[in-house]
Amino acid sequence: MEHRHLGSTGLRVSELGLGTMTWARDTDELDAAEQLRDFVDAGGTLVDTAASYADGDAEALLGSLLGTKVDRRDVLLCTKAGVRRTAQGPVVDASRGALLDSLDDSLSRLGTDHVDLFLVHAPDPSTPFTETLSALRHAVTSGRARYVGLSNHPAWATARAATLLGGADDVGLAAVELEYSLLQRGAEREVVPAAEALGLGLLAWSPLGRGVLTGKYRRSLPADSRGASPHLSAFVEPYLDQSSSGIVEAVVTAADGLGRAPLDVALSWLLGRPTLASAIVGARTPAQLRTSLAATDLELPDAVRAALDDVSDLEVGYPERW
Repeated sequence: MEHRHLGSTGLRVSELGLGTMTWARDTDELDAAEQLRDFVDAGGTLVDTAASYADGDAEALLGSLLGTKVDRRDVLLCTKAGVRRTAQGPVVDASRGALLDSLDDSLSRLGTDHVDLFLVHAPDPSTPFTETLSALRHAVTSGRARYVGLSNHPAWATARAATLLGGADDVGLAAVELEYSLLQRGAEREVVPAAEALGLGLLAWSPLGRGVLTGKYRRSLPADSRGASPHLSAFVEPYLDQSSSGIVEAVVTAADGLGRAPLDVALSWLLGRPTLASAIVGARTPAQLRTSLAATDLELPDAVRAALDDVSDLEVGYPERW
């Protein structure tokens, strides 16, 4: 598997990252262990998690596998903080105390003294942005994190963070993580150009359009799919509309012509985008992950890539889904 620099930093991450959003919820311990072993054996290094995934149980499961199933030194841990669950639902809190307390709890669950990348999970309009950035700075200077970044933030916040953390003696902003696929190219309006100009590594979550780009939803709703899961049906539903269907059909047509699976085509398209450091694949089962790992050898012909660019172009009726 190819390893790429995370923006202008010295950190190199695998072109595919392993997502853990379903761990300890839809993915049990045995399947998670098999996924992690297969991922590392294939050359993968970047493992993406968050304090809010399964209310922390995803991190705890991952931590239980480090040192037993794989060596901690063989993986790069990325976790996120700033979203906590309450009886009234999820609450965004990117205050200094909330972020640092969350990071300490994550380190305890993961069984490690540092993470390689620490991200603010979502924008918090009720906290001064400078306070949020001070927590990222302290995470690095205290040794809790090697690099820091933002997740799901707009381009203006990304640019401001890169400026405020970018002094010669400061910690710098390394990465921005957001949804990006053939079904969600909104990032290309402002965030992707900002990342390219500022030397930030781009991490893409849901690179397969929440599973829709695999083509499995073309005719029906499979009983074992995310769309049928009580936890994730609302997550998938926005991409089952008519405009998405046209893009999926183009991917399927390209795949048929190349003798590959639609998943291979969708991943290859994304891996060829500017500034992309890693595409985070969140498989529920080991079999699904192995399918994604096998897709990295495909290089799309220029004509196919251009056709996919056209059919999913932002200016051709493409829906905004921020």
